[in-house]
Amino acid sequence: MPGALSGIRIVEFAGIGPAPFCGMMLGDHGAEVIRIDRPGAQLDPRDALSRNRRSVVLDMKTSDGLAAARDLCEGADGLIEGFRPGVMERLGLGPDALLAANPRLVYGRMTGWGQTGPYAQSAGHDINYIALAGVLHTVGRAGERPVPPVNYLGDFGGGGMLLAFGMVAGLLAVKNGAPGQVIDAAMTDGAALLAGMSWAMLEMGLNRDAAGVNMLDGAAHFYDTYECADGKFVAIGSIEPQFYALLRAATGVDEDPAFDHQHDRAAWAPLKAKLTAIFRRRTRDEWCAIMEGTDICFAPVLAMREAPQHPHNAARATFVSVGGATQPAPAPRFSATPAAPPRPAPRPGADNDALIGKAGTPT
Repeated sequence: MPGALSGIRIVEFAGIGPAPFCGMMLGDHGAEVIRIDRPGAQLDPRDALSRNRRSVVLDMKTSDGLAAARDLCEGADGLIEGFRPGVMERLGLGPDALLAANPRLVYGRMTGWGQTGPYAQSAGHDINYIALAGVLHTVGRAGERPVPPVNYLGDFGGGGMLLAFGMVAGLLAVKNGAPGQVIDAAMTDGAALLAGMSWAMLEMGLNRDAAGVNMLDGAAHFYDTYECADGKFVAIGSIEPQFYALLRAATGVDEDPAFDHQHDRAAWAPLKAKLTAIFRRRTRDEWCAIMEGTDICFAPVLAMREAPQHPHNAARATFVSVGGATQPAPAPRFSATPAAPPRPAPRPGADNDALIGKAGTPT
C-alpha cells in the first residue's frame, strides 16, 4: 500500500470500536496492518473500521496459535490491542515478553479507563468514559439531562485517534533512536484532552461549569441550529463581529437594536426566540440560497445519506465507495504520499498461507 506509513508493519489483535479505528487509520496511510482474528470470526466488507487489513486466523487457546502470534510480533514495528489490562500478559503476549524479543516494538494499548487506576478492571463504554472525564456534563441543553454525543468523543476522538497519534509518535521515536515502548491510550484521558479548550475557558472565567449556558454549547443565539419551514435544520456559527453583522443582514434584524448586544448572556434567550421564528419562515434550501458561500459561518444540517451528495463533499471526495459501500475517505490528505483507495475488509484468515508458515512462523 502506498502512503505516508508505507513499510510499517502493525499487528492488530482483533477487537471492537476504537482499536480497529486506530488500525483503519494506520492502514489507510500505507501501514501493513495484520489483523489476528479468532476462529469463526466474520468481517463485513461494508465496515470502514475493518478496511485496509490483512487477516490471519489464530486460535489463541493453543500453543501453536500463541507461538504464531509471538512470531508475527517479533517481525512487526507495532502492535495494537484493546483488551482489559492483564489479558495479554496472561496469554504470554504482554509488553515485557514481546519487547524483550523485539526491543523496537511500539506496543499500543487501547482501554477505556487506562492500564492503572481504581476503574481499570471495570467494564465500560464511551458514555461512561466521557462521563468520568467531565465531558458528558458539558453536552446538552440547560436544565436537561446530558445528551450522549453518539460515541464520537470517547471511542474515536479520545480513543482510536489518540492511539493512532501515539503509535505514530512512538514509531518516529524508534526511527530517531529511542527504544520501543508501551503506549497507554485511555479514553478517559483522551476525552479530557479533547476538552482542553473548555477547561481553558472555565479556568479563565469565560465558561460556566454547566451545559447549555455557554457560547459554544447552544446557549448563544449566534451559535446554534435552527429549524426551517420544511422541518430540516441549519447550523449558525456567527461568533466574530463581522460574521455576526452578516447574519443580522441576512435575517433582516440589522436594524433591531436588541441584536446590538451580542455577548449579553441575558439577551441570548429572547434573541434566539426571534431568530427561531425567522428561520421557520423559509425552507432549508431557501436559507442555503441566501447564506451558502457567505462569511456568515453557515451550513445546512445534512443527514448522513445526504452528506456525500453535497457539492463541497463531492468536490473533495470526502466520501468514497469501498466495495459498493459508502465510507469516509482516508484523512488527513498528504501531498507527496497520498493514501491509496481503501480496500474492503478481508475474509478472516485470507492471509494465513502467505503470513504463517507450517511451523507457525512468518514467511
